[in-house]
Amino acid sequence: MAELSIVIPARNEIFLAKTIENILQNIEGDTEVIAVCDGYWPDPVIQDHPRVNLIHYTESIGQRAATNAAVRLSESEFVMKCDAHCAFGKGFDVKLMRDCEYDWTVIPRMYNLHGFDWVCKKCGDRRYQGPDPTSCPKCDNTTEFERQTVWEPRLKRQTDFARFDNELHFQYWRDYKKRPEAQGEIADTMCHVGACWMMRRERYWELGGMDENHGSWGQMGVEVSCKSWLSGGRQVVNKNTWFSHLFRTQPGFGFPYSLSQEKVDRARAYSKQLWLGNNWPLAIHPFQWLIDKFAPVPNWHPLKT
Repeated sequence: MAELSIVIPARNEIFLAKTIENILQNIEGDTEVIAVCDGYWPDPVIQDHPRVNLIHYTESIGQRAATNAAVRLSESEFVMKCDAHCAFGKGFDVKLMRDCEYDWTVIPRMYNLHGFDWVCKKCGDRRYQGPDPTSCPKCDNTTEFERQTVWEPRLKRQTDFARFDNELHFQYWRDYKKRPEAQGEIADTMCHVGACWMMRRERYWELGGMDENHGSWGQMGVEVSCKSWLSGGRQVVNKNTWFSHLFRTQPGFGFPYSLSQEKVDRARAYSKQLWLGNNWPLAIHPFQWLIDKFAPVPNWHPLKT
């Protein structure tokens, strides 16, 4: 039985195999991977490995349901959810498990991931990752391009702390690092992007797993953060290790799930009703307690001073 299960909900992800390969290269503990192929077969294919298990659904069930399915298969003490386009620091698994109390949610330090470059086969011009190129700025090439993998963290694009605004939208919180309480290798964080987080498996189910009433996707970082804090637990960033996340920052760049604005709005409305309305039945703190704990929090009124 593994000590840590890394669960990866994946749909139409071209970098799932690369993410799993990177995990296997950098784990140092008794760690396994459980990847959910949510309505697709990965291309490139996932190579057989004794530490890798795949769950396949012919029809997509959604990111939250896929995460729950993977955790149900796990028998490990710890579970970690990560996106299917990530890289990790050496020994990240051992470092995260070493500093994780029972009621903690732990997030490694995050860097942006330089996943690949587009290379013009005619002149060799390299272009930073993005949508499929249609032309080369240095020659007349319009058809011959190659995606070359880089898979390195962008060390100047580091994130330790995050928050949400008064609409419960995720926000980076770079100024928080100046506070005395943000110092040290383990520090509290109000929120996280939802791309990578770890807790004990038993606690995952104590918190209700991922709430599928939100819908397939959206507000995952807010959900995990509110559950972690309002249940009486703690959520921390561990600066002793890191993961690197490939952000979809350019239009047309491979977003996996087909989402209408209606579904996005529905997820946000449900999130606001749940947390701002103090309607989560497992909470021992009211939502205002969390705002007061991290006050002053930008976008919240009245601001604490």
